[in-house]
Amino acid sequence: MEWFLIGLGIVAVLIILWAIAAYNGLVRLRNLVQEAWRQIDVELQRRHDLIPNLVETVKGYAKHERETLEAVTQARTIAAAPGSSPAEQAAQENILTQALGRLFAVAEAYPDLKANQNFMQLQQELTNTEDRIAAGRRFYNANVRTLNTRVETFPTVIIANMFGFHREEYFETDDAARETPNVKF
Repeated sequence: MEWFLIGLGIVAVLIILWAIAAYNGLVRLRNLVQEAWRQIDVELQRRHDLIPNLVETVKGYAKHERETLEAVTQARTIAAAPGSSPAEQAAQENILTQALGRLFAVAEAYPDLKANQNFMQLQQELTNTEDRIAAGRRFYNANVRTLNTRVETFPTVIIANMFGFHREEYFETDDAARETPNVKF
């Protein structure tokens, strides 16, 4: 009987240690997901800050392209609004990406603009930012995948349910944002 109680005590201690380790692992993953989202948010804000400068530069050359410029400005305003979920932010960024694509297509029609140093620098900065957003999205989604797997698999699902851990949303772009814009004059 004494050995049974000692064995039972050892099993109880092991279960408690596992529960602590599982909880701490879930907290670490949740914090990684939140940190990754904040990094994406920083890059999105940088993108939103570059766009007004880009629009102003294009305005000087393409005065009659008002509709395209207004679409970019409106999409930027919507995308820069705070408080969106990853899915909502992705949808807003898709609209902004499409508007920027149309803006760059319009810029192609103005040889002087394409040669303008300010425009070239802004375009390069925006390209670099887009690359960093893509890298941040991959990092964020990898952390979300890991957290979601841990939250849904046995036995950590027990700890996740006990302490309110839940699935996180992926930050995904749609295929329409990847298409080359078609601008006709």
